[in-house]
Amino acid sequence: MKRNKGMIAAFALPSTLIFFAIFIYPIIRTVIMSFFSIKEITDSFSSWKFNGILNYVDLLKTSLYQQSWINLIKIFFIGGFVTLGVSLLMAVALKSGVKGKGFFQATIYLPHVISAVAMATMWIQYVFNSSYGLLTHFFRAIHLDFLADIQWLDSEHKFWALLYSYCFGMIGHFMLIWVSGIERISPEYYEAASIDGANRFNQFFHITFPLLKGILRTNIIMWSISVSGFFIWSKLFSPISTDTTTVVPMIYMYQKLFGAENTDFISRDAGSGAAIGVMLCVFIVIIFTVTNRLLKDNDLEF
Repeated sequence: MKRNKGMIAAFALPSTLIFFAIFIYPIIRTVIMSFFSIKEITDSFSSWKFNGILNYVDLLKTSLYQQSWINLIKIFFIGGFVTLGVSLLMAVALKSGVKGKGFFQATIYLPHVISAVAMATMWIQYVFNSSYGLLTHFFRAIHLDFLADIQWLDSEHKFWALLYSYCFGMIGHFMLIWVSGIERISPEYYEAASIDGANRFNQFFHITFPLLKGILRTNIIMWSISVSGFFIWSKLFSPISTDTTTVVPMIYMYQKLFGAENTDFISRDAGSGAAIGVMLCVFIVIIFTVTNRLLKDNDLEF
């Protein structure tokens, strides 16, 4: 028995040490850093200046940081409703016996496979461009000049252009998760419902959707994680400086850690950057807790 314990410890110790070094230690260090004033992330501990909760207080008082959270909340709720709703409808349509299901499923998922940099560049250069973009040509072709004249990348419309293009790229990912959940539902439920006279609409709301509560919970949590790490799309839509219409907490944290480009309203402060990371983590934990409390499927059976 002692020999077995020694073997278990010998095999478990390397992976445990690696897990602590890669995951646990950075988390602990980030939380500690959030209470200090630190100019560079590589500064030694002796140069750290204790600030307590002032990092959090100062951030919450900053108008640009407040705007970043407003944008994040809008992306989470509006984008989440559109992405999860459209992806669910597509999943239900694909599982309803449509021909060429595999082709349509792969086509819808394809944008998620393409690099986010390539996707964002495509939308900016070939869809939203006011001179030769797809939207401009399309609206002019159907004689809707007032829509063709819209400057999609100006400060008034840029956020919605960003949100629409991001949702387009994420729909395929969540559609596959919905499909995996629908495939677990026994066809016997639908057969019994059809015999009782239930149409497709009633079957969806009384069978499909209730049995997908667990998948809905998973998708909401995954969406919150994706939104919290929202960075590349915002950076590409506003590459020069921090734009209040597209700024999100991750962009603000980046500027705090590495300094702003061509601007002077953000100074380097790794401590504040760590505080932003902690608040994003708390945001995910809150979403996780609320979602698990509201969406319980313990009484459902497949």
